[in-house]
Amino acid sequence: MKIKELEFEKFISEDEIKQKVTLLAETIDHDYAAKTPVFLPILNGSFMFSADLLKQVSIPCRVSFVKISSYVGTVSSGQIKTLIGLEESLFNQDIIIVEDIIDTGLTLQKIIEELKSLGTKSVEVISLLRKKPARDKKIPVKYPGFDIGTEFVVGYGLDYDGLGRNLKDIYRTDSEDILNGNPEV
Repeated sequence: MKIKELEFEKFISEDEIKQKVTLLAETIDHDYAAKTPVFLPILNGSFMFSADLLKQVSIPCRVSFVKISSYVGTVSSGQIKTLIGLEESLFNQDIIIVEDIIDTGLTLQKIIEELKSLGTKSVEVISLLRKKPARDKKIPVKYPGFDIGTEFVVGYGLDYDGLGRNLKDIYRTDSEDILNGNPEV
């Protein structure tokens, strides 16, 4: 499959994603059986994952959204910009951050710090994908979906310059240009 100038191959199937989402939801139901957590999906990338996850979660819960961006094309800019913030108090609440992918962990660390400063009771993370650099840095993800290497991925909410989010499967490219931070192939 091709998006713009990049060739992608199927990496994780829709069925594998569904199975993983069901397992993660069951684990959260068990862990939060006596609580009412606030799920905090990080937009835009986590929209498909969070929608499918929340349809499977059976415990009482609330949902609020935050939109944060740190990417330009295929490379993390290192600049974190909150575009849409929280409009409700999270004081003394159990928070579950919902991420599509954790790459370097820079964005996630910023979000966790901000949430803890608001007096939350607890902050945990669920992520569909976790890249090797985040694992190497020991970024705290209580509910990891799939551990991947350093490949660039699209599909199931993940995009390349806004394209590919609507794909049911996850696709990858191992383009050396992408991995070296040069999207001009």
